[in-house]
Amino acid sequence: MKHADPQSPVSFFANVARLPHKGLPVVIEADAAQRAALAEEHGLLSVQAYRAELLVVSWKRNGVKVSGRVEADITQACIVTLEPVEAHIDEPVEALLLPEDSKLGRQGFEGGGEILLDADGPDSPETFSGDTIDIGALAEQFFGLAIDPYPRKSGAALDAGGDTEPAENEFQQKLRSLLGKS
Repeated sequence: MKHADPQSPVSFFANVARLPHKGLPVVIEADAAQRAALAEEHGLLSVQAYRAELLVVSWKRNGVKVSGRVEADITQACIVTLEPVEAHIDEPVEALLLPEDSKLGRQGFEGGGEILLDADGPDSPETFSGDTIDIGALAEQFFGLAIDPYPRKSGAALDAGGDTEPAENEFQQKLRSLLGKS
């Protein structure tokens, strides 16, 4: 196995040169080792389940459209108490990919390419080289974006110091007096 660039724990390479007419359905169900690697990579306590259901279809002349969903059950550490917080991820996956030598990909949006943008639609196309795309790594990107960066156990508050502190500290009082004078 060659590891030229770091692969996703859930890598799945689709040959886009030979896509079926109706598209290529891809289901990625992560095993225990893959889930452990995902947890480590995304700073999670654990990933109990991870499943991506995707459809890879031809788009325009030689581009590729990937759509579907990624679902996962994860456990994170609460940012306040560090106690485990469980979360369910159910994220739509929408992506357009163009060969890097494609005119559309090169011109992009500044060059007057014929790409129409839909504000609610997929992001601008990414590029790929060769005949294969790592569909698994693409799904993992959407999974990563869906993770709550500040997980909090219900009822956990940041001011766990009790009510012994004054309402405003000295700095806040000075700031208020400065703002009041302007």
